[in-house]
Amino acid sequence: MDLILPEVQAYAEKVTQAESPLLRRLNQDTLDHVPGYQMLSGALQGAVLTMISKMVHPRAILEIGTFTGYSAICLAEGLTEGGRLDTIDLNGDLAEMCARYFRDAGFQEKIRQHIGAALEILPGLKGKYDLVFIDADKVNYSRYYDLVLDKIPSGGIILADNMLFHGEIFLPEEKLTEQAKALKEFCNKVHADKRVEQVLLTIRDGLLVIRKK
Repeated sequence: MDLILPEVQAYAEKVTQAESPLLRRLNQDTLDHVPGYQMLSGALQGAVLTMISKMVHPRAILEIGTFTGYSAICLAEGLTEGGRLDTIDLNGDLAEMCARYFRDAGFQEKIRQHIGAALEILPGLKGKYDLVFIDADKVNYSRYYDLVLDKIPSGGIILADNMLFHGEIFLPEEKLTEQAKALKEFCNKVHADKRVEQVLLTIRDGLLVIRKK
């Protein structure tokens, strides 16, 4: 389902901060060589991630779901001096590509890559995170949320991507895929959680912004 009119998307991209040459190259590299290109955040959402990160000005960022590193680079733009970003991905095949672009962006000392299952890695990560971006396997969003909420301070932000899931969440309950059902359950879980406040941005595939009270 096309959730946003093409002319609206085009206009939004036109008047938004332009994609940097490095991100444009990474975008094209992903399109040309990596299956699942649609998982990349893209110019408009990337600009939103950068803007939010610069507004939060985090000392530490946690990303669950690296893919080719586009969103990590966008988020790292807002890090404080000496800040760090931990990014986790199950697929080690793209780790070298990510590392190369992290170096080209000048973030090789700020971004730490973790390869493996996030559910196993998260409990071992120490310290607090001011900003968390969840963009991995949809069926585990609720579990990731439970694992990271105690890792962020009051005022910390969690971003959850793909909350509209290409429009699948609007299908009748009996037609929902496992992923779409999990996302609806996660959204309801957050909505009922009195520890946080949230707003769903209808950008791209839906970005849920969650703030810990």
